Amino acid sequence: MRAALFLETGGDLSIENVEPTAPGPRDVLVQLEASGVCHSDLSIKNGFVPMMPGMILGHEGAGVVVDVGAEVTKVKKGDKVIASFIPACGVCIPCLGDKSHLCDSELEVMMAGRGTRADGSGYTAMTGLGTFAEAMTVNQSSVVKVETDVPFDQLALIGCGVTTGVGAALNTAKVHPGATVAIIGCGGVGLSVLQGARIAGASRIIAIDQGEEKRAVSTSQGATDYVDGLQGDPVAQVMQLTSGRGADYVFEVTIGSPEALAQAYGMTRKGGTMVMVSMPRMEGQFAISTFDLFYSEKTIKGCKYGSAQVRRDFQRFVDLTETGRLDLGNMVSRHIKLDEVNDAFGAMERREVVRSVITSF
Repeated sequence: MRAALFLETGGDLSIENVEPTAPGPRDVLVQLEASGVCHSDLSIKNGFVPMMPGMILGHEGAGVVVDVGAEVTKVKKGDKVIASFIPACGVCIPCLGDKSHLCDSELEVMMAGRGTRADGSGYTAMTGLGTFAEAMTVNQSSVVKVETDVPFDQLALIGCGVTTGVGAALNTAKVHPGATVAIIGCGGVGLSVLQGARIAGASRIIAIDQGEEKRAVSTSQGATDYVDGLQGDPVAQVMQLTSGRGADYVFEVTIGSPEALAQAYGMTRKGGTMVMVSMPRMEGQFAISTFDLFYSEKTIKGCKYGSAQVRRDFQRFVDLTETGRLDLGNMVSRHIKLDEVNDAFGAMERREVVRSVITSF
């Protein structure tokens, strides 16, 4: 099968023919129908998040099960599935506590060998998936069956960006009706946070990005206001829009830089909640006034995978899409071939797209 491999930090992905491992007892073989190109893939390619080369990238995908191991119980041949980049084993303490986004099997699944290259060397797959490929052999805990006619290019987005963003609003922050929400960063995940806030009933949703190109798409997804960070201090602009109070909930959805986090904290109202959704550098830190944290009684929360229970939330987000309350179609900027994946990274860096989706492998 054809796949896009990460072989060199900062270099282009290599399109190669590889041989996926035959399914083990609890593995499934999935034929990929669509894969989103996510900023986390770019972060690994460029070394922002350190990973060992020799890996098929891609972690946001959907497809059809074509083979299963002898002990597989969660899916069967022919099932339509969405890939979950964090496994949900169902038996560890976090899973039993309805926190499958913290599943204890994550590292084991992520490090498993998934096949061989033409020279006989083995390869791994990003988060145990590797959706930049025609097919993938994965643990059954890494896929979730869904019943729907929603197109695969939209289903793929649920595997990462949509669940992370919508889940951040509904699960992590638990945005309440009538709340004021501010979102720093309006890429695919940020727009999903925006939609989650809209679904939750937020009365005011302030989208914050740099440049006017994001105004129209943010407004189309439910933003009531747009703040251009190139036109002055974003904190001051949010304060002006909220009569000096700040927002009830502020989501940082950029790259977790100290500057963005400080801005998010600064525009959070007294008693409000700041949520860090982005994946930062491993060594990253940011400083706040401990007195202000005490005096203002703000809450700072991390958000991993939208605090999602994927076996509940994937179908939940499908249902919201089918009923028109969650708009995934407008988040797909381009349909591309696997051979165009490196071009898709360039378009992402130039801020030209919300999501490029591979639909031809």
